Amino acid sequence: MKEQKKQLNVKIDEKIGEGTYSNFFMITNSPAEYILDFGILMPGLPSAKIVSRILTTPQHAKQMMLNLQKNIEAYEKLNGEIKVQGQTEHNKQIGFTKN
Repeated sequence: MKEQKKQLNVKIDEKIGEGTYSNFFMITNSPAEYILDFGILMPGLPSAKIVSRILTTPQHAKQMMLNLQKNIEAYEKLNGEIKVQGQTEHNKQIGFTKN
């Protein structure tokens, strides 16, 4: 018997669909949840403004990390390595890593 794939109907509100720009993020967590804060950091100012907060489970956070990693690898295969400002060969372990 062939397994049928379920389709997910995703709807997005027009305002949400416009997106929110972010050039800064912070991640904190507890045993039960991950909190992802996205914000805007203006050059020369001592503080950032949080513009969006996402709360999720550790399982969804890991799934997001794996999907993001897969997407970045595909992007870099087509477009070349994404350079991270301030990153050197010595401290390349910034962000998510594979163990």
